[in-house]
Amino acid sequence: MLKIYNSLTNKKETFTPIKANKIRMYVCGMTVYDYCHLGHARVMIAFDVVYRYLISQGYDVNYVRNITDIDDKIIQRANENGENFQALTERFIDAMHEDERALGVKPPSAEPKATDNIEEIINMITTLIDKGIAYQGDSGDVYYAVAKFADYGKLSGRNLDDLRAGDRVAVNTDKNDPFDFVLWKMAKENEPYWESPWGKGRPGWHIECSAMATKILGNHFDIHGGGHDLQFPHHENEIAQSEACTGEHFANYWMHNGFIRIDEEKMSKSLGNFFTIREVLEKYKAEEIRYFMLTSQYRSPLNYSTEQLDAAGASLDRLYTAMRGLKLGTAPKNSSYETHFINAMNDDFNTPEALSALFDLARDINIARDSKDHKKTSELGALLLELANGIGLLEGDIEAWFKGVNTEGELSNGAVDALVQQRLNAKTDKDWSLADKIRDDLQEQGISLEDSGAETIWRRT
Repeated sequence: MLKIYNSLTNKKETFTPIKANKIRMYVCGMTVYDYCHLGHARVMIAFDVVYRYLISQGYDVNYVRNITDIDDKIIQRANENGENFQALTERFIDAMHEDERALGVKPPSAEPKATDNIEEIINMITTLIDKGIAYQGDSGDVYYAVAKFADYGKLSGRNLDDLRAGDRVAVNTDKNDPFDFVLWKMAKENEPYWESPWGKGRPGWHIECSAMATKILGNHFDIHGGGHDLQFPHHENEIAQSEACTGEHFANYWMHNGFIRIDEEKMSKSLGNFFTIREVLEKYKAEEIRYFMLTSQYRSPLNYSTEQLDAAGASLDRLYTAMRGLKLGTAPKNSSYETHFINAMNDDFNTPEALSALFDLARDINIARDSKDHKKTSELGALLLELANGIGLLEGDIEAWFKGVNTEGELSNGAVDALVQQRLNAKTDKDWSLADKIRDDLQEQGISLEDSGAETIWRRT
């Protein structure tokens, strides 16, 4: 039985969908003004694992992840580049999709953009004004009156009176309360804008997600997710504006993934301590990055280091080695391995424990291989592949994992194959000196050989 840690109640709860076997899930996506960094990769991969696992358990999942394609940072970057903001956002949306494909992240069911939902945003703001929960300031900006929503703070556990007493908030005489937040911003000169009942402007950040989530998933849906940094104020504000507008409970389960940390600080663009996904992909395989993300339960912080990524590569070597050369049969059902894996994933998507189930399988595949039990190796190999694929691992070609794609100056795969065959011929002819020379020459070029009876397999080291 699946249990999810619900940030709304601060405890693990048995997951019960609103409609049997159907799940509606919304996750806050990227603001597209630059390349995605590893912190974004964690959001992508964490909820991709959730999405994959729910599908594998027979659920019909409608997974929505939005794109913020208009905000202050986007406008500023477009102005710095001297380009149209839409050209900027489309370029980085394409780059984001390239990164996702590299990391094995499945496309969501829907990927709405804020600029495609202006009408829905304006309608929601209009309803909030009509209900007396939003107002227009002297500047023309429209604000949400947080004091009008009795449950404000129920997600983050923050109290408005405590916030007012403890936080220093810049004075804004345009607001009725320092913690009121903007729903619609009047456009400054030379800024992009849309026509609205309040004048030319653009949406605030928080209202975008409420409008897109309710439009696609309805007023009340199952799961809302995102990074831990969004819990307050973004998700708190989403709840306030959505529930005040519709009169319905917004989302049943709130999931928040932990930060990627460097030297005990959160990785972020604002701190300037981030690595883009593309930068890390220059040194590591995409699957190594994905595996690294799964070594920590999604709610926990994860410390980035080259040692961690090196360890991820070594761990994947063990799994791919177990699969190498197997002729796959039919995966056994209801085995102890599968039970171990499912119990781990049902415990709030505990991927580190799920990985241990994969290594139990890999160990027993190697034992069965050594004992020449071909039926068992083929069955366990099929199960290992099935379970690993369920969290986005071992989806690549097995030989390509070891041999890779040669870069300029390296021996081609075909050339290595030819030399390996020449060495086998030399061994058949008992020309040991030639066989040793070929092995040593290949080793100098980063090619490792492993003899298994009359067969030799190789890999780039």
